[in-house]
Amino acid sequence: MAADPALTPPTAPQKAHTNLWHGEKVGDPWFWLREKGNPEVVAYLNAENTYTEAMTRGLQPFSEALYKEMLGRIKQTDLSVPVRRGAFYYYSRTEEGKQYPIQCRRRAGKGGGYDEQAAEEILLDQNELAKGLKFLSLGGMAVSDDDRTLLFSTDATGFRQYKLFTKDLATGRVAGPLAERVTSFAWTADSRHLFFVTEDDVTKRSDKLWRLDLQGGKPELVFEEKDELYRVDLGRTKDRKYLLVESQSTDTWETRYLATAKPMGAFKVLLPREKGHKYALEHRAGTFYIRTNKGAKNFCVVTAPVATPDPKHWKTFIPHRKDVLIEGLEPFRDFLVVAEKSQGLDRFRIQDLKTGAWKGVTFPEPVYAAFPGGTPEFTSRVFRFSYQSMVTPQSVYDCDMATGKQTLLKETEVLGGYDKAQYVTERQWATARDGAKVPLSVVYRKGVKRDGSAPLFLYAYGSYGIGMPASFSIPRLSLLDRGMVYVIAHIRGGNEMGEAWHDDGMLMKKMNTFTDFIDSAEFLVKEKWTSRDRLVIEGGSAGGLLMGAVTNLRPDLFKAVHSAVPFVDVMNTMMDASLPLTVGEYLEWGNPNEKTAYDYMRAYSPYDNLAKKAYPAILVTTSFNDSQVMYWEPAKYVAKLRTLKTDTNPLLLKIKMDPAGHGGASGRYDALKDKAFETAWMLHQVGITK
Repeated sequence: MAADPALTPPTAPQKAHTNLWHGEKVGDPWFWLREKGNPEVVAYLNAENTYTEAMTRGLQPFSEALYKEMLGRIKQTDLSVPVRRGAFYYYSRTEEGKQYPIQCRRRAGKGGGYDEQAAEEILLDQNELAKGLKFLSLGGMAVSDDDRTLLFSTDATGFRQYKLFTKDLATGRVAGPLAERVTSFAWTADSRHLFFVTEDDVTKRSDKLWRLDLQGGKPELVFEEKDELYRVDLGRTKDRKYLLVESQSTDTWETRYLATAKPMGAFKVLLPREKGHKYALEHRAGTFYIRTNKGAKNFCVVTAPVATPDPKHWKTFIPHRKDVLIEGLEPFRDFLVVAEKSQGLDRFRIQDLKTGAWKGVTFPEPVYAAFPGGTPEFTSRVFRFSYQSMVTPQSVYDCDMATGKQTLLKETEVLGGYDKAQYVTERQWATARDGAKVPLSVVYRKGVKRDGSAPLFLYAYGSYGIGMPASFSIPRLSLLDRGMVYVIAHIRGGNEMGEAWHDDGMLMKKMNTFTDFIDSAEFLVKEKWTSRDRLVIEGGSAGGLLMGAVTNLRPDLFKAVHSAVPFVDVMNTMMDASLPLTVGEYLEWGNPNEKTAYDYMRAYSPYDNLAKKAYPAILVTTSFNDSQVMYWEPAKYVAKLRTLKTDTNPLLLKIKMDPAGHGGASGRYDALKDKAFETAWMLHQVGITK
């Protein structure tokens, strides 16, 4: 019988290309895969998909069974907890069989409470908007202050190119697009004017602020951020009194403000940018509340009168604490809530602004995640938050800010008889090679043996100061119920242990991110949570860089790797200032135009450090239309690795050629099918096939 040609790995032709970097000639024979419109590129990518499909055909029954199992735990027709904003309660709901949520509202009852008998108004049915489309992402939505007009943005490409529209909520008439490449937007108090931010059409850097009069006006450029290190974002203060325009780089922030009642006025700069100074603004009763890192690594909060907000009028409101990161603050009319992080755990503190008394919000589990849940009403006496752990499904609470009493409004229902008492979550600490203690969030089903025989799934991210929450996942239950331990390694590069945790995993300390992950894996093996031939790892985007780096450094330590939308071609990307995100990211990764930074980055860049040796089983997933990590990075990585690997382990590339984004498919069923496939593949690598 002739061999199936589909089972032969594709070969990407090598074409001469040389980069000249710091006087060094660096060959890159797969550089041509950047040519998105080249039919030969598309043919190669399709061949990779055909190969992956052929190599995983035997997995299809398992993947389909996992999809049904995961879907069977989800309440497909569901309703979010309604939230009061002005005269209405807003909520979203899902319907079985429909890919997208439906955004709705009902008018508040006579006493101000939620009235189920009030007529439902559908603001946006994303399923209707998505008809005939392979992809549809909702960028955001905002109702005007007079409750009559909806502002919303959508992207149908996956490339994060959002168009801005309005919808008359009385007639249902949609107008627009008002603008394209819109990244943020906000109403003014008169419900006639709006402001929005657009991005550069090449680099995708948010750089221009526009004002628009909906009564026949044309967009007017108000502000342009010229410095390529900075991006612009637009928002409103909690009390809706001020518009805020934030220009932010990795290490320096600057804020402009304008009263929403004066849309034709000029924005003022609160404090001119100063290298290394990060600050953010809120407002209440004529006072600015400023979260600042000036002399305060983990931030402090100061207040200043709106009339004289310069530093000589600052008063310390919350002092800096070395072991507590202040992540945000939410001022209400009578109370103020501060979101903090300490020892890798989220927490809230509430101050009664009349008495000055503080109280903490307590949580029942040793490892958990908690986030402000969005309380739009400035006059509210309750603070809404979302709570979950690796065994407790996402739960929505209202906390009475006067008494501290918590009321559970909803816990996400897990169908099929889920019993959290059958699972255990705990915190472990791995010691890194330089002595740093790395927190690990662990979850497993009761009965798992600590003798090295259990399969273990290790996940991490470790970049941009983004901490990974110890959150709940319905699809993850399919791993736990098959005896797999799941661990999140909170490695340096995130902010779990404060701002210094980020600093110690960026720029010329980036290697700490990779060695922390390796040391965490070694710890889990040493403590007999698992063994090397039972250890699978996963990371996406900058976490895909992590996957590429650690598999180059220690390919013997891992059984299988899922590298999602991975940032692996570091040097080509960071040496090309025309690509999205590159220049703004010099402050995170380093500027390779500087020789010292170039040498350091070159030493860990996954694509540049592939070598002739044995690698673990590797699955690489991406999207042709990804705008954050271009498809050619994972494609080049796989093509090059095929010519070097000395093992017989699978190396697969799965690329969405239809419109899809950095996060994959937009529809919830499509996304779950992808998750089921990836789960089936990972389980199969450790011998679990049903």
